[in-house]
Amino acid sequence: MATIVHDFRSDTVTRPDAAMRAAMAEAPVGDDVYGEDETVAALEARVADMTGKAAGMFVPSGTQSNLLALMSHCERGEEYIAGQEAHAYKFEAGGAAVLGSIQPQPIENAPDGSLPLDKIAAAIKPDDIHFARTRLLALENTIGGKVLPQTYVEEATALARQAGLATHLDGARIFNAAVASNRSAKELAAAFDTVSVCLSKGLGAPVGSVLVGSPEFIAKARRLRKMVGGGMRQAGIIAAAGLYALENNVERLAEDHARARRLAEGLARHDGLDVELPQTNIFFLRTDPAIGERFADHMAAAGIAVSGRYGQQRWVTHKDIGDEAIDAALDAAARFFAAA
Repeated sequence: MATIVHDFRSDTVTRPDAAMRAAMAEAPVGDDVYGEDETVAALEARVADMTGKAAGMFVPSGTQSNLLALMSHCERGEEYIAGQEAHAYKFEAGGAAVLGSIQPQPIENAPDGSLPLDKIAAAIKPDDIHFARTRLLALENTIGGKVLPQTYVEEATALARQAGLATHLDGARIFNAAVASNRSAKELAAAFDTVSVCLSKGLGAPVGSVLVGSPEFIAKARRLRKMVGGGMRQAGIIAAAGLYALENNVERLAEDHARARRLAEGLARHDGLDVELPQTNIFFLRTDPAIGERFADHMAAAGIAVSGRYGQQRWVTHKDIGDEAIDAALDAAARFFAAA
């Protein structure tokens, strides 16, 4: 395995800096299962306030946050609607089905990441004993680095409400969406009953997500958190990293977006690379099959780590990727095509 010098695989690979580590070391702690960790409580209240919700619950991961949301919205044998590319459907090991006995109803995402309204309407099951009850519409913002159009969000959630469905937002990167769209996280979250916010991606905390919603909903989710093993004790140590990230690492997401754009534009200059220009910090490219494996091997040998398979690569910028990393990646790509 080649040594990784510049890691573009994901924004989950960031490491806490000295100031964040100091905040963690100094955090007041208590037993959070007993509700006695004041730093966790402060984080939950902060995220709830930033998203316009009444209550929050700190959990170890975004996957668990989405799972608890789905299990709290839906009972066994009921159904949620989500995109085929949605993280909660595609990348969370089928947890809702396995642990919650909840049936997913996937819909093909449109190129902009949305779910077409007519397909949502067609997927909602009638009240018939042959069908699972449709209970929830789950959207994701950003999805694949794309920001959902706000007018679409309002239309889709209105359709869901008219059909008697609850709504959940996988807002793992909601702050990327907020910065890119020049809107507040509160505005992006307003149409949803519940929102999952990840702290360990672009915000740079080492671990954790917060699920927000009504006090009644969070009380139900908290019981389920205990059931699936998500209750933590002196979790203020890691919650403090989340608080630090919210105070210091939101506005700087614009830097990640700008670097992603510069990187994508530079790679797009090469024949053989089909690059989708980014809206935020994530973009995808496809390589000509004739060079795909050689290009991937060359970049890896140069210390440039990228996730991908089947000729598609995903590039992600984050707070540990500076201008020198962008320059190194572009230089490595230029050397490959110069020698090709």
